[in-house]
Amino acid sequence: MRVPLSWLREYVDLPAGETGRDVQAKLIDAGLEVETVEQLGADLTGPLVVGQVLTIEELTEFKKPIRFCTVDVGTANGTGEPQEIVCGARNFAVGDKVVVALPGAVLPGDFAIAARKTYGKNSHGMICSGDELGMGDDGTHGIIVLPPEHEVGTDAIELLELRDEVLDIAVTPDRGYCLSLRGVARETATAYGLPLRDPALLDVPAPNSYGYLVKISDPAGCDRFTARTVTGLDPEAKSPIWLKRRLQKAGMRPISLAVDVTNYVMLELGQPLHAYDRSRLDGAIGVRRAEQGEKFTTLDGVKRTLDAEDLVITDSSGPIGLAGVMGGANTEIADAVADPETGQVAGTTDVVIEAAHFDPITISRTARRHKLSSEASKRFERGVDPQAASAAAQRTVDLLVLLAGGTAEAGVTELTAPGAPRTVAMRADHPDKVAGVAYGRETVVRRLQEVGCDVYGQDELVVTVPSWRPDLAEPNDLAEEVIRLEGYANLPSTLPQVPSGRGLTARQQLHRRAGRALAGAGYVEALNYPFIGEGVFDQLQLAADDPARRVVRLVNPLSDEEPALRTTLLPGLLGALRRNDSRGSHDLALFETGLVFRAGEEPGVAVRLPVDRRPTDEEVATLDAALPAQPRYAAVVLAGAREQAGWWGKGRPADWADAVQAARALAAEAGAELVVRQGQYGPWHPGRCAELVVTLDGAEQVIGHAGELHPRVVKALGLPARTSAMELDLDRLQAAGGEAVQAPRISTFPVATQDVALIVDASVPAADVEAALRDGAGELLESLRLFDVFTGDQVGEGKKSLAYALRFRAADRTLTAEESTAARDAAVALAGERTGAVLRGA
Repeated sequence: MRVPLSWLREYVDLPAGETGRDVQAKLIDAGLEVETVEQLGADLTGPLVVGQVLTIEELTEFKKPIRFCTVDVGTANGTGEPQEIVCGARNFAVGDKVVVALPGAVLPGDFAIAARKTYGKNSHGMICSGDELGMGDDGTHGIIVLPPEHEVGTDAIELLELRDEVLDIAVTPDRGYCLSLRGVARETATAYGLPLRDPALLDVPAPNSYGYLVKISDPAGCDRFTARTVTGLDPEAKSPIWLKRRLQKAGMRPISLAVDVTNYVMLELGQPLHAYDRSRLDGAIGVRRAEQGEKFTTLDGVKRTLDAEDLVITDSSGPIGLAGVMGGANTEIADAVADPETGQVAGTTDVVIEAAHFDPITISRTARRHKLSSEASKRFERGVDPQAASAAAQRTVDLLVLLAGGTAEAGVTELTAPGAPRTVAMRADHPDKVAGVAYGRETVVRRLQEVGCDVYGQDELVVTVPSWRPDLAEPNDLAEEVIRLEGYANLPSTLPQVPSGRGLTARQQLHRRAGRALAGAGYVEALNYPFIGEGVFDQLQLAADDPARRVVRLVNPLSDEEPALRTTLLPGLLGALRRNDSRGSHDLALFETGLVFRAGEEPGVAVRLPVDRRPTDEEVATLDAALPAQPRYAAVVLAGAREQAGWWGKGRPADWADAVQAARALAAEAGAELVVRQGQYGPWHPGRCAELVVTLDGAEQVIGHAGELHPRVVKALGLPARTSAMELDLDRLQAAGGEAVQAPRISTFPVATQDVALIVDASVPAADVEAALRDGAGELLESLRLFDVFTGDQVGEGKKSLAYALRFRAADRTLTAEESTAARDAAVALAGERTGAVLRGA
């Protein structure tokens, strides 16, 4: 909402020296978001005056039409002689009053005006357009043509109100009343402790039976409808300068007098209005729900297909307006048009003015359904004062009579649905408890009355909420009003007392350690939105009965393409990898740790917890039970080079082994024993997929997978070739690791290293061989590492050679060669027994 300070002063007697910055500070303290204060005309200096065009000479020898004009500017030029000016615009004629910038003037943008020779003529100034003066769009994009009554030589800066301050306020959804000068003025008056001249306090005639006929078929969608009629309007009447300038400063474009007046009153009182050409109305005005598939053309010229939930304004011919959003083209106010033969001007002379109150939810849904957000819909969906409708209609009638010479018909139509003022019961000390400040009953009552409430009672207050504040529905809403008017800055700052010995939970500690470990391994963290589209499961080749396909769908998704909460981290990470690869970054290693959401068999129903007391344990448990399971996962994706080539040697591309190593690094941080064995799942290549297994409660559990992605998945998602990935359940990994990570044991005795190369069938997993070696080596084994895999004629067809480095160490002595050899032989023997391994070369 753009609020000109000069307009605001009409309703509040601000101190003479008060600037826009001062008002901004006051309103911010009162809780409004005043984003900027625009200084209009701050870089504009005169002389800028009214001139009258005396002569126009067409210069035709140039590529574009140029006019050499003489303009009477009175004595503003110091000589009284006509001013010679070259101008390229063509929307003015001899005798017109225009705005002239004389030499020495500086226009917005530091554009200095000086006498100069151009197009073979001496030009002493400039005839100005609205854009050149920073006035905004007036619809003509041409020279400003002033009404004839303005005297030559008049200061145009003052006449056009070019200097002003405009407050730009970001109005939050609960403050719809501030989408009007009336609402902002009320807040300003309260902030300064000054009286308010309410523009809605008008003498309004009582409804009678001979107003324009209106029939409301849906009182739930329209609970108030006021109609007034003005006849005998001058179709040639133009909006006065002050009206146009106020609309422009508020960010609206002047169109025609009738439309400008309705927009002006909407800005002033916050009540959207619509004016219908009465000659185009066919019978009574009605309000009803649209018929499914009904067609209707709005003022913007778009033919729309209506929904059965849309609320429409109708006459006997059908829809004439999309209620609360936009009027119809079939009853649009007609522009004044002169008959070329008779010269008689035809246009709209009789109008019917609509001021109604519509259901906010209905208007909001209609505007979104048709992607048609208008100034009217913005106000209706945030809540419009229903009591202001009759005053707004009267204000519109008064202005049309004053500015267009019309006559107000005596008929007044006003239909209202039965209703009573809303009341809220609240203890007088409730704001004290919410804020932790002792305001006292007197302060609470005074602040609520300043908001517009009527307050009764002593300790137990009964508060009648004003009609313009639909957001005040609960005691906490009233407490917020008291607190903000008393000043958020006056609330004491108290640091919470944290019990000693408490810090991060074990889950939080592992989350941080996991991030540090992956970052230290060269991965870059990518934070993605937790939303997915269900089509990605097909791209990942998940089975139809895969639990990951059971998603939690959002009621109000940010995007229709991603309406569900993620059950895996891979879609977001792979999308980030694809974007970066497409932008030239081909060597990528990304990771993410975060929650995934697993829906239960039956959807839960959340309960609404109370805010006036602490929820009971049962209420919290019921809420938790309705939530989906939210385990914390960790995932990595890799593509391109893992190690760069350079003078130090050849590089190395990222492959499935790097993804597996990332899982091992996380297991080390959790202190868990991770078993890596061959597996097959969804997006991974069946021959290059590792299954990540831990032991929980005495049973093995698969907590994730790692390896190279399937070529079909790579193609479906547009990924680089040979992309690898890893994903595991970080919570279950933590549970397998126990509460505390064991520090490594540092021995002072030397290590004994034994290498073995075992030949096994190609189908035997290396993990099985490794497990047998560990069990057979016994307690002396410190570490075991696979350092070579070989296949070829030397080991036989269908065979492979696995070379392991075994490190033995004792905690209390130096091992002898016999002891380390015996431990190695025991390990080899058990591996042979379990897997059929044979010592290579034996």
